[in-house]
Amino acid sequence: MTTIHNLGFPRIGAKRELKFALESYWNGESSLDELKALGAQLRQRNWENQTGLDLVPVGDFAFYDQVLDMSFTLGNLPERVQGFHGDPLDNYFRVARGRSAK
Repeated sequence: MTTIHNLGFPRIGAKRELKFALESYWNGESSLDELKALGAQLRQRNWENQTGLDLVPVGDFAFYDQVLDMSFTLGNLPERVQGFHGDPLDNYFRVARGRSAK
């Protein structure tokens, strides 16, 4: 018996949609809600493309970096970003781009 599995899809999208959406958000040309909606669309599309597989990976999407995702999950954040009181995704991007909360 053969088992079909995929190790994960590129998180950036087939036409680099996430890259362009991130740049648009960082430039103030789109909203955080639009960025989150695109992330949801990319995850949905990847899951739909994998419907015939025996094993489907989960957790293979990240807005920026999977290792950074794990750091946030574990609460391992640099001191410079602790105490940020905005949207958690904005704080995530602050860490990713080397910016402080102040």
